Amino acid sequence: MKGLRRVSAVAITAGAVLTAGAFTASAQAATTATPTITAKGGFVMNNGTGKSLFTKAADTRRSTGSTTKIMTARVVLAQPNLNLDAKVTVQKAYSDYIVDNNWASSAKLIVGDKVTVRQLLYGLMLPSGCDAAYALADKFGTGSTRAARVKSFIGKMNTTAKSLGLTNTHFDSFDGIGHGANYSTPRDLTKLASSAMKYSTFRTVVKTKSTKQKVTTKNGGYRYMSWTNTNPLLSGYSGTIGVKTGSGPEAKYCLVFAATRNGKTVIGTVLASSSVDNRTADAKKLLNYGFSK
Repeated sequence: MKGLRRVSAVAITAGAVLTAGAFTASAQAATTATPTITAKGGFVMNNGTGKSLFTKAADTRRSTGSTTKIMTARVVLAQPNLNLDAKVTVQKAYSDYIVDNNWASSAKLIVGDKVTVRQLLYGLMLPSGCDAAYALADKFGTGSTRAARVKSFIGKMNTTAKSLGLTNTHFDSFDGIGHGANYSTPRDLTKLASSAMKYSTFRTVVKTKSTKQKVTTKNGGYRYMSWTNTNPLLSGYSGTIGVKTGSGPEAKYCLVFAATRNGKTVIGTVLASSSVDNRTADAKKLLNYGFSK
């Protein structure tokens, strides 16, 4: 009897191992199964190799919301002899623009303050300040009037898109509050973000959760501006290194995202997700999937 018990115990143990193995295999299959996302468009690639890892309507043109600001920053950072510490005086036109546009998010720049280009990049990318975007377009466009400078800057955005091979991208605004011709695709925005991440200043800014910046007031004193990043992945997904949220009545909810784990960087985009929470959930799914490939 003792012999029989021992044999059956061995059989049970072997069966348990087989069962555990089956569970492990199915768990691995579950993590590598192609995810379903609520966003209408999505794209993920290995940032090191450029290999596509996930596509969903990846080349369908859609409104981009404030993910447009990735290009705003990219154009600024590509300027020859860029001085990040150059001062820009905040104009009334920048704050009026916020008031006039319901969907305009604000860095709460104060008229008359002198802020540096570097600070404007933080104001642009963390709280997604449309006033900061306006200030940068005014500063780095060319022309004798503000309207001419802004038009020139948007022209630089489109020239840069062409130079990067973004064939399904066009900008008609410096901040994503478009006028009917501001669009891109998940694939193009991912490529744009990958290009922008080659600039160390961009990488530093977009991975910053919050910042407190000392700016000079009109009267020569100073004040502190505090900005918090709108990207929830910086606190909610291990390894996140950027990059930018976006939203709007036409764009719905968008997110360009990137994370690094074990030396591998996965970068991607979701466009036209149905809510802030779904946008975040979509991005996490795609990052998990990207790291599993």
